Amino acid sequence: MTLPVYLYFDETMIGHNPGLWHPERPDRLTAIINKLRNEPIHGTEWRKPEPAMPEKVQSIHKPTYVQYISSLEGKTFQLDTDTALSPDSVPAAYLAAGAMIDAVDAVVNGEAASAYTLVRPPGHHAERDHALGFCLFNNIAIGAEHALTNTDCQRILILDWDVHHCNGTQQAFYDRDDVLVISSHRYPFFPGTGRIDEIGTGAGRGYNLNATLPPGLDDGEFIFLWQQLLEMVAASYQPDLVLVSAGYDIHRDDPLGGMLVTDDGFAALTRLGCMVADSCCQSRVVMTLEGGYDLKSLAQGVHTSVSILAGDRESPDLDTDHIENDTISAIIAHHRQFWPLHTC
Repeated sequence: MTLPVYLYFDETMIGHNPGLWHPERPDRLTAIINKLRNEPIHGTEWRKPEPAMPEKVQSIHKPTYVQYISSLEGKTFQLDTDTALSPDSVPAAYLAAGAMIDAVDAVVNGEAASAYTLVRPPGHHAERDHALGFCLFNNIAIGAEHALTNTDCQRILILDWDVHHCNGTQQAFYDRDDVLVISSHRYPFFPGTGRIDEIGTGAGRGYNLNATLPPGLDDGEFIFLWQQLLEMVAASYQPDLVLVSAGYDIHRDDPLGGMLVTDDGFAALTRLGCMVADSCCQSRVVMTLEGGYDLKSLAQGVHTSVSILAGDRESPDLDTDHIENDTISAIIAHHRQFWPLHTC
């Protein structure tokens, strides 16, 4: 029997409202949900997540920070220039983190083939002791830590193709080799982190790969980059689970990103993640929503990623054989000195 792809969603997350004209607006999730419900994908099933318990959130964030955020439930509050709370924001944040935990359990335990958590607020900028870049709790980091401590997973691969660097995710695992974090992002750009020489420290040295990119890269260049990165590390690392921070702000129509990716690019990126999981970890993949601020391309991009997870769409065959990009070549050369580091 073919296992379903679980889609995690709760209406409460639409209630998170950072304010009028804010890029990370409720309409983002509404557009995605409407697209998925109006054009259902065979093999998917909807699930309502349970909110994460505070102690699970504290596996990544400092207890004092978690308590502070919890104390703001029901309030309208400005945490920083970009990150604001409305009365439903704190429950939404606990649901977003809880969705990752539920999705990891379902996939690792063999209940679902894969999963996508359709969540707000996003997570990859949230650091141990503060919110940043629209993010309150680091959903993907909480899910990774849960997998390592509550399942049979010993190595996690996190892929992040959002246009912004995953500073919070990097921080969470910077000195560890049980989580390999790979991020492609525009640089220099918000949040200012993610230099190519930020490679990890101690046991984590070489297990943090940053691909620093100029604006204007297209489908072929992104796929060429990620093919090179994953071919270099995945077989050596042999992850037990693949987690994806899916940011759709690299789309050519996104108002914030400055990249030139199309929907075909998202299909191919999703398929690359699935191919790693197919070869290394019994096809275990969990994706979570990060950025993406053009409603049409965001909704279509998520629909495309879910279609790839469900096997309901073929990934386009993008020709990368003749791509020559000095930036990408330099990125690969820099990180190749550390791989292979891990043998099984």
